[in-house]
Amino acid sequence: MTDNTVFQNKTAVYYTLGCKLNFSETSTIGRTLREAGIRTARKGEQADICVINTCSVTDTADKKCRRAIHRLIRQHPGAFVVVTGCYAQLRPEEVAGMEGVDLVLGAEQKKHMLTYLGDLRKKDSGEAIISKTTEIRSFVPSCSRGDRTRYFLKVQDGCDYYCSYCTIPFARGHSRNGTIESLVRQAAGVAEEGGKEIVLTGVNIGDFGRSTGETFADLIQALDQVEGIERYRISSIEPNLLTDHIIRFVAGSHRFMPHFHIPLQAGCDEVLKLMRRRYDTSLFRTKIETIRRYLPDAFIGVDVIVGTRGETDAYFRQVYDFIQSLDITQLHVFSYSERPGTQVLKIGHQVSAEERHARSQKLLALSEKKTREFYARFIGQTYPVLMEKAKAGSPMHGFTPHYIRVELENRAEWDNCILPVRLTGFNAEETALSGTPVC
Repeated sequence: MTDNTVFQNKTAVYYTLGCKLNFSETSTIGRTLREAGIRTARKGEQADICVINTCSVTDTADKKCRRAIHRLIRQHPGAFVVVTGCYAQLRPEEVAGMEGVDLVLGAEQKKHMLTYLGDLRKKDSGEAIISKTTEIRSFVPSCSRGDRTRYFLKVQDGCDYYCSYCTIPFARGHSRNGTIESLVRQAAGVAEEGGKEIVLTGVNIGDFGRSTGETFADLIQALDQVEGIERYRISSIEPNLLTDHIIRFVAGSHRFMPHFHIPLQAGCDEVLKLMRRRYDTSLFRTKIETIRRYLPDAFIGVDVIVGTRGETDAYFRQVYDFIQSLDITQLHVFSYSERPGTQVLKIGHQVSAEERHARSQKLLALSEKKTREFYARFIGQTYPVLMEKAKAGSPMHGFTPHYIRVELENRAEWDNCILPVRLTGFNAEETALSGTPVC
């Protein structure tokens, strides 16, 4: 049994890199430590414990993790430093060897962080406690409020897809999930706290049910019945797992918003095969057309990786032309990053860093054009906007059901309120639509 007396009056600082799933898990870690008597450090206060939750989706992410670890060690001299997350799972000895790091916890261990802290004495060298990928089996519930108004509910973890460029299955383990019953309880808890919007998060959420025999469609139907939650959003879902049934359900639901985020990764069948993706461009186009048939005004975000090994100039032209032809709203563009141990490294053709950057810029320009055209369609119309808290002196922002960012004057009483707003045009920076509340 852990002796919690050593934790009384201790302070902790938390730093998270990467996806919303990481942020949700950090929130759960923080809640566990607070229940043991460890207070979250105030701004500018030197902490007794530093917890860094890392990402390793790209080489750039690894570099950001290393910089963050070094920075926190400098800012909190003498603090007990714990590193967890995907980078820690994949490169434990490297992280443990960094000066000032005391403890490295893998994906299976982070849920028990409290039991590994000991007496919080600094170690002569870092200790790594990691399970093999095949031993990562447990699902750790997590539901956290973001830095604005939305809550992030973790419904699934891990991935069984093993795409040729990706290390996430090695960092997160096999696909697994919570039960629908437990997730509905967490959503009801959000409603009791006054939360109005929940984003469903995970690594491969469409694969929900692997460990419980349920389905993602079953889950969203159950969540749709939770009283008090005004809005749900589905985070990234694989196109081959986005069924027509799910699309039709969202179209008929008052709580699930007309908002999809779908990874394409490459708009060229040859590159998709090299990536070991489980669909082709024909299936992807059909999914977009199905969404538009049932939800003509839905926001559709799409992930794309440019410059992966094997993506020739001719293949990229196919990628660009395919994406240009799709009725989508926005692109999330990622430059390919070499990941040690991935199968894609066996492909000989490489794209230079300069060319990857050039291709990214072309797609980002296309994305900006599509997003602006989408926003412009809604000018002059009135929609409910969930407003988010803003700093004093700054405008408030919120989102329509279709995920259009709206800017209003700052009024504290509007925080976490859904207001009917008439959209009048683009703001000065053209990053949002300005509007007038309809009272």
